[in-house]
Amino acid sequence: MKVSEILRDDFEILGSIDKDFKDIKFNSKEVQRDTLFVAIVGQNSDGHKFIKEAIQNGAVAIVYEKNLYKPDNSHVTWIGVDDSKDALAWIADKFYGSPSKKIHLIGITGTNGKTTTSYIIRDILRENGKRSGLIGTIKYSIDDKEIKAIHTTPDALQFQSLLKEMCSKGIEYVVSEVSSHALALKRADYSEFEVAVFTNLSRDHLDFHKDMEDYFQAKRRLFKELLKKDGVSVINIDDEYGRRLAKEVEGKKYLLSLQDDKGNIYVKNYKLSFVGTEIEVIIEGQNHYFKTSLVGIPNIYNTLSAIAVALSLGISLDKIKSALAKAKAPEGRFENINEGQNFHVFVDYAHSPDALYRLLTSVIRLKEELYNSGRIITIFGCGGNRDKGKRPQMGKIATEFSDFVIITSDNPRWEEPRQIIRDIEEGISKYNFIVVPDRQDALKIGISMCEKNDILIVAGKGHEDYQEIKGSRLPFSDKEILRNILKEFKK
Repeated sequence: MKVSEILRDDFEILGSIDKDFKDIKFNSKEVQRDTLFVAIVGQNSDGHKFIKEAIQNGAVAIVYEKNLYKPDNSHVTWIGVDDSKDALAWIADKFYGSPSKKIHLIGITGTNGKTTTSYIIRDILRENGKRSGLIGTIKYSIDDKEIKAIHTTPDALQFQSLLKEMCSKGIEYVVSEVSSHALALKRADYSEFEVAVFTNLSRDHLDFHKDMEDYFQAKRRLFKELLKKDGVSVINIDDEYGRRLAKEVEGKKYLLSLQDDKGNIYVKNYKLSFVGTEIEVIIEGQNHYFKTSLVGIPNIYNTLSAIAVALSLGISLDKIKSALAKAKAPEGRFENINEGQNFHVFVDYAHSPDALYRLLTSVIRLKEELYNSGRIITIFGCGGNRDKGKRPQMGKIATEFSDFVIITSDNPRWEEPRQIIRDIEEGISKYNFIVVPDRQDALKIGISMCEKNDILIVAGKGHEDYQEIKGSRLPFSDKEILRNILKEFKK
């Protein structure tokens, strides 16, 4: 591709625009001959410091921010921009042939529920005979080909590369989780989303966003800047930020509710169990009944979102009902770990205050509807080098909505686990807990405490198969360890 093919009126050019480049990189160490290098200002480093290295490695063109660098080499083409993250997204879209224009792209954003919602939508698409791709927290998938996910939403280059690969293989629909980080860092910019879903918004990632308003504004970009003019918004109006968003977005909207009839899709009645959920839903004034193996109230919201997306894509209600009857929760989302024991064990990814609250209150509701005996025992911790303000909140929620709590380590990263636990303890006023810093020991103790009809909740890591400690990712799977313990301690 020639430099001239990726230019824009606001780019300042020094050098030839006829130069060819074969690749794009923002890591100077990955630059080879005939590469266009984009200098990105990141959280921990500034790509402008590595421009000379990129040139030495073979870069033929350099994208830089005009207020941060002065060109000092006449042998390459210089492209001065106001925002290199924005420029990277623009250039990536052009380089890969604007793939989002050739597919139906569905974006899902929110604090909780993105992954499960994306899986339900994909199941509905498959039931309808549509070839689909998935981009999200657990994995990226192209039909049956799977790629392990590093970020919920990959960087702009990988995002557009994935979309192009999906297009080339005949994928018609792509369901993508779109994180607040991705929206703030413009990873998905210049993509055209046909449907945008807002699940909910609660405290999380405030180590990255300066406050909740900043967090909301990042989410809002999907609807106000990335959604096509004739696109469809799907919004949970039981959430306070969802109600605000619903007032701000224009065009066709599906408004979802479990609490009242103000939405055009709302739940009139539902029945919960540990093996599934029955839901009576009013859609545009008509009653419809759905059955799913998904468990808990949060999954009713996820199911409503998926129904709305499917309807917006013209999929029939019969196909939707059929798919929901077969749909399964993603790995690590209220996942039942059953080795024949006479109590329940669930693993869930809940790692924010609201997610933990929704999880535990849903379990309480299930317990009350099914039987009155048994305790709720919760094992959880908080991640290191992340929003510290949520730690005491999660301690308070866990102890208030559980009969007993074991506080342990999650992904401590570079922090000391005991300091993280002390931060959690600051929010606790109900002393129904113990501290077991070693997570494997905590799981063993949790299992050993369980009696008939007890419910053990292991929260925080979900699908993850590692622990991040002092810069290393060590093998650690809650699910695998729990299964081994249950086989040993089976009652």
